[in-house]
Amino acid sequence: MTTDDTLLDVPDCTPARMVNEFVYCPRLAYLEWVQGEFEDSADTAEGRARHRAVDQPKGDLPTPGEGAGEGETIHARSVWLSAPDEHLTARIDLLEGEQEGATGGAPQGAPPGVPLTLTPVDYKHGSPPDTPQHAWETDCVQLCAQGLVLRANRYTCHEGVLYYGETKQRVTVTFDETLIARTREAVQGARAMAAAGHIPPPLADSPRCVRCSLAPLCLPDETNALSSAPPKKGDTQGEQEERVRRLMPARDDALPLTVQEQGARVTKSGEVFEVWQKSERLGQSRIFETSHIALLGNVQITTQALVEALGQGIPVAFFSTGGWFHGLAHGPAHKNVTLRLAQYAAALDPARSLALARGFVNAKIRNSRTLLMRNHANLPAETSKVMAELAGAAWQADSTEKLLGIEAQAAKHYFEAFSGMIKARSEDNAWLFDFNGRNRRPPRDPVNALLSFAYALLAKELSVLAQLVGFDPYLGFYHRPRYGRPSLALDVMEEFRPLIADSVVITLINNGMLSANDFIKRGPAAALTPAGRKTFLGAYESRLDVLITHPIFGYRISYRRVLEVQLRLLGRLLMGELAEYPEFITR
Repeated sequence: MTTDDTLLDVPDCTPARMVNEFVYCPRLAYLEWVQGEFEDSADTAEGRARHRAVDQPKGDLPTPGEGAGEGETIHARSVWLSAPDEHLTARIDLLEGEQEGATGGAPQGAPPGVPLTLTPVDYKHGSPPDTPQHAWETDCVQLCAQGLVLRANRYTCHEGVLYYGETKQRVTVTFDETLIARTREAVQGARAMAAAGHIPPPLADSPRCVRCSLAPLCLPDETNALSSAPPKKGDTQGEQEERVRRLMPARDDALPLTVQEQGARVTKSGEVFEVWQKSERLGQSRIFETSHIALLGNVQITTQALVEALGQGIPVAFFSTGGWFHGLAHGPAHKNVTLRLAQYAAALDPARSLALARGFVNAKIRNSRTLLMRNHANLPAETSKVMAELAGAAWQADSTEKLLGIEAQAAKHYFEAFSGMIKARSEDNAWLFDFNGRNRRPPRDPVNALLSFAYALLAKELSVLAQLVGFDPYLGFYHRPRYGRPSLALDVMEEFRPLIADSVVITLINNGMLSANDFIKRGPAAALTPAGRKTFLGAYESRLDVLITHPIFGYRISYRRVLEVQLRLLGRLLMGELAEYPEFITR
């Protein structure tokens, strides 16, 4: 089953704002209305701030049969009305009107007591555009939709007003037959789009995308490039940058709040999360700058802080003291049910699951080989050759069992050569970072303890992002479902294990950032001390924040952004926009 052959249930009434979005960009309307996506930009945040005054309901609006006193002025803010016959609903910023007397010339057939005119006023935060009407078509259509709602509720309405806050100008829009027809056409178009359950294609190289707050979610240029003419291997970086614009910030301003001090508690005070140890405040994080909260071990979070986090869409991740990822607490599931339907359909399709799994494993092996070639002191040619062959074999695997075997062989060769990347050894710490192969559950030496912690953090990162995008993080394609295991996060994580997790471990060791005092032995197991974890977390966050040149799109972007882009591109594939999943393979 795919969303293409499943008609969705469309609400009886379309919000007037969505009609505006549909005229501006059908894809934007689909993302916001059908998939429930939203992302703030400077423009949307400013617009919302300016709307605070008009968003507060104020002033009475007489019912059509009640009317107002003769000569009485009507001034009602934030009025919500619906018109089922027009398939419209609208929250109108301001309604202005005046009740005239019986001699005022009420229209024939108008009910007694109805105001002769009601004028909807829609607030805009900018200034009028330099067009003949001094108004954008999108805003005129939205205003006309409000007028149609008023008429359907037996009010008289012939025109509306756009009020531009920056210049304090009022622009009158007449609801003539042409505008009314265009508005009704847009309503029907938006409803047909939503019912089809298939996202419209992105705009092509449109200037509208530049200031669109949903561009980082929509990925218009990336989707167009991958679905039509992907960048060629011979393209220079400059040619790639001409092909794909970076329409998102290179780095994410929101960062995780990680708390590992045992006995600490996370509280909420005003607009910040605070971390306390008894009566001592250890630190704070502004709520709007917090991407998620990670709690390691015996760390508490108050009900007030948890409710605020869940209400703001900030997941809370729980770990053991040693870094084992237990799971997430989060608010209501993402509204994009069509993406999850597509995810479930693909997961239940062995052929599609295997195709995705082959790509994940191929990318993991190729990136592991690249990391060895970059960092190994004297990489045996045979190791490089075998890993290249195994990467090719991964593409040819005709079953998940064969693919698992290929991955296991590649991991064996990789970890046999891993110690060759550990360069900064002194007589004092040579024993400390002596690596003789991968072991876990529990890790028995410091290097394996570092690798396990790095993989747990990366799994958490991708679990949070998968949920943000709209996926079910517990249903994967290569890693099969298991209670409590974020299988999808582990799938996408494969290609980034060497690039992020292993790279952090190598950097910490080779730069002498850890010593014997940063580890503790617990029987046969090794673990980081609180001080060691703090050092590790700093290096891990720095790695996610480093800017790299995207190997496909050519723009500069942080690894943290790359992870989100990969998950969104996976969503584009599952929803039918892309033919193949674009693995992230470093050069």
